[in-house]
Amino acid sequence: MTLTVSLLDYGAGNVRSVRNAITSCGYSIIDITSPSQIDQADVIIFPGVGSYESAMTVLQTTGYDNALRAYLAADRPYLGICLGMQTLFESSTEYKDDQSSELPGLGVIPGHVIKFDETKRSVPHIGWNGTIAHQSSPAMKYIKDHNGDEVYFVHSYYAPITDANSKWVLTRTTYEGQEYISSVQKGNVCATQFHPEKSGKTGLNFLKGFLESVEDGTLSNTTPIAVNPIDHTELVKRVVVALDVRSNDNGDLVVTKGDQYDVREKDDDAVTGRGGVRNLGKPVSLAARYYDEGADEIAFLNITSFRQGVIEDMPMLQVLEEASKSIFVPLTVGGGIRSYTDPESGKVYSALEVASRYFRAGADKISIGSDAVYAAEDYYASGGKKTGETSLETISHRYGVQAVVVSIDPKRVYVASPECVDKKHTVVSLDESQAGPNGERYCWYQCTVKGGREAKDICAVSLAKASEALGAGEIMLNCIDMDGQCNGFDHALMTAVSTAVTIPVIASSGAGKESHFSDVFKATKVQAALAAGMFHRKEVEIGNVKKHMEASGIRARIV
Repeated sequence: MTLTVSLLDYGAGNVRSVRNAITSCGYSIIDITSPSQIDQADVIIFPGVGSYESAMTVLQTTGYDNALRAYLAADRPYLGICLGMQTLFESSTEYKDDQSSELPGLGVIPGHVIKFDETKRSVPHIGWNGTIAHQSSPAMKYIKDHNGDEVYFVHSYYAPITDANSKWVLTRTTYEGQEYISSVQKGNVCATQFHPEKSGKTGLNFLKGFLESVEDGTLSNTTPIAVNPIDHTELVKRVVVALDVRSNDNGDLVVTKGDQYDVREKDDDAVTGRGGVRNLGKPVSLAARYYDEGADEIAFLNITSFRQGVIEDMPMLQVLEEASKSIFVPLTVGGGIRSYTDPESGKVYSALEVASRYFRAGADKISIGSDAVYAAEDYYASGGKKTGETSLETISHRYGVQAVVVSIDPKRVYVASPECVDKKHTVVSLDESQAGPNGERYCWYQCTVKGGREAKDICAVSLAKASEALGAGEIMLNCIDMDGQCNGFDHALMTAVSTAVTIPVIASSGAGKESHFSDVFKATKVQAALAAGMFHRKEVEIGNVKKHMEASGIRARIV
């Protein structure tokens, strides 16, 4: 293959996965480092990740914006991804938290990018959704009937379909009643709101079709398709696999699993009664297995935070770099996302710098735990004022709220009645099976830090609300009481939090069989559910979980 892809990497988000997806299709890459290279390109791929303001600021300060406008006006081959599509429009309201102001874009496509209505749906739109074709395109030649399987979206802002831009629409998608443009094409200019590099085999097929069509000169051979306006797509519920990663006693990096957060085997012969770290396999090989089996997302949870060498010597960096070479679904990493002082040099690294290194290594989202609790405590102590300096605020401003997950680790505090609890805590009622040791039918969920070892005076609902206000785009909701018990998710906790915030919630802790996923999706508003041990031990297969969901009337992505 002689075609070389010119990649416009402006320094935000996970571009490593895009590189790996392009090379997996058999093409070489050259990085654009100056505006003059844009005119020389055979084809440009612009994987815009993060916030619209950050993207446009970089394009303008580097001089790429005018060079891109000239390139696009000449109908040269182009593929924009996510922000790489949104910046083609006239403007966006994703600007300094002020929805009344608009930031100009490249102005190639008529229309304005606006935010999803948070009063009608969870925002961001995160997960796997379908597409409805408005045109046939050579870029879609490996996708059956030009209406493919589900692809992966992660965004808070969208481009509405209008009369002025309707001829640009390649596909449209529905998110809880809102139709929007999910891809565009006119001539040789193509762009997607979804992430092909994170959409499994369907996404790779799209990239392959696009690049082959550029190479053989057929990309612009599109044809309009008659569309039925009543057709719509549906966001499917996600099945997430978590890999708790830590060093064992020999210094090897292993996947383990806790029982109420204790990851050591029971050993009656040991002085402490605790044996070695439970070893369930190697992180990269296990993650590859779950990708092949149909996991919708994979989360690497760094449960010991590898306390030294966070920036350049962190074992998780190598795990992410290796995993992203062959795994083309979203990767989340958690643990150690905080400010850090290098023990040798004394240099201080911010949480934003640590997160940036994770993103460059292949992470799509980062998960913040203890640091979010401290930020929430300060937020409430100040009367709800934001400083702009917390890890949540700085990372979400640079990379977008969709890149920030807050992991909440609460445990039940049983009480005889709601009146026994400080009014700042949300009290939930429990069914008989969840009653406390003295028959208590109420509890509040106390948040913890340091891997569950230290309790804080803040409840899970309050932490979730503060996290959303400070810039989190998703909540990973654990429960120490249910962890490793295989009795199902804590529905009372999931309901309390998912009804209190507008961002998506991932249910975690307690899954032990297929029906537990279907049960939590039917009983609560969570958009995803996570499990670990039952998959690691091969007690339950991902495919069987999804078959049970479909049989229960819950949409799943079947591979």
